[in-house]
Amino acid sequence: MMFVLGDYRITGRGASDIAASVESAVGAGVLRPGEALPPLRELAQELEVNPNTVAAAYRLLRDRGVIETAGRRGSRVRARPATAPRDAIRIEVPPGVRDISAGNPDLALLPPLDGALAAAAARHAAAPALYGGVPVDPELAAAARAAFDADGVPAGPIGLTSGSLDAIERVLSAHLRPGDAVAVEDPGWGSTLDLVPAMGLRPVPVAVDDEGPLPADVARAVRAGARALVVTDRGQNPTGAAISAARAAELRSLLAEHRHVLVVDDDHVHGLVDLPLHCLSGVTDHWALIRSTAKAYGPDLRLALYTGDPVTVDRVRGRHRLGAGWVSHLLQRAVVHLWETGAVDPERTARAYGERRDALVRALAARGVAAHGRSGMNVWVPVSDETGAVAGLLQRGWAVAPGARFRLASPPGVRLTVSPLTPDDIGPLADAVAAVLRPAGPGAAADVGRYG
Repeated sequence: MMFVLGDYRITGRGASDIAASVESAVGAGVLRPGEALPPLRELAQELEVNPNTVAAAYRLLRDRGVIETAGRRGSRVRARPATAPRDAIRIEVPPGVRDISAGNPDLALLPPLDGALAAAAARHAAAPALYGGVPVDPELAAAARAAFDADGVPAGPIGLTSGSLDAIERVLSAHLRPGDAVAVEDPGWGSTLDLVPAMGLRPVPVAVDDEGPLPADVARAVRAGARALVVTDRGQNPTGAAISAARAAELRSLLAEHRHVLVVDDDHVHGLVDLPLHCLSGVTDHWALIRSTAKAYGPDLRLALYTGDPVTVDRVRGRHRLGAGWVSHLLQRAVVHLWETGAVDPERTARAYGERRDALVRALAARGVAAHGRSGMNVWVPVSDETGAVAGLLQRGWAVAPGARFRLASPPGVRLTVSPLTPDDIGPLADAVAAVLRPAGPGAAADVGRYG
């Protein structure tokens, strides 16, 4: 049977078929974000199925992050359904236009991997990794724990996943269930903003400024029932925020009164920042701190080390063992080789990104444009008309990332990645941004509050 919704016909007899029909329409753009789905009983009557079947289909769609339900107000396609990831919000970069939108690290600052992979292959030949072995290379675990200790991260066992997002998903899954609320930075990492609803969880936006999440917003989110908080400690994407010592102390004091909240610290820029780590881990009963090798050593080196309270780490390890099993020991041993040989100089890398980022922020300020970029490889520029800013900069030879990829409720902006920039690029780029935004006056440059 079928039900006509606008120009689309929902079909199916079983819950899976009905859910697949709706999800297919959302993915194809036929059912648009915010569009209402038919009432449960009405759809059941038209499809000639039991209302419980439609209810089960809607639950599947909700758990997959495709729709959201609001009691008597019915069900609607999510504003950003999991079938329409934020990465799809891109602009085509014409020939001759400089692309500073991708968020990739500077290739010149990444170490060559041939020697590390050769060393890993040699170790594999002498002692191959087989079924039943330890999931984390002992040398890698020891080095990671030593680095955590040096940064004041609370004691805890070490685990390993295939990248930061993989770790965040597994940690959230270890404690939360569909429908639970998760406090997330806004603006924040687009992949996290996609992941949370895709898991059937409810994102609760938390505003940020240069020093990290605003305590008042975190308190509001926790009081509203948020069961987890995901924060970026340094080099926040897209804003460059870094949690200060004072902000960390205030947030830790707040969280100490809500020990049930799961805290997830994302330190994805470890190895390329010179600001100290001020994490929130350890103040609540369950927590995890995650470090990726992607930004400092290469995006294709899919490793993220994490530590956390024993219960969290044990749950994540156990579930990982039943799925992927482990992360390739060839990659693990390659990372050990890179660490042992000092393939990356963190101070040099941080200085290279910092010089470009700071120069761009200063150049924009001199032209009356407010911009943010305390750490990492990105600069965030608040704008009043996001579409106009992106289009105007494209016309002037610069492709920037639309802020919609990183926002829930925060005001519009654009993200500029400094990785591809040279000193000679700073002035022309700042001129282009200033020309497009046409700020009202130099006072805009003094804005250092919450982003937007």
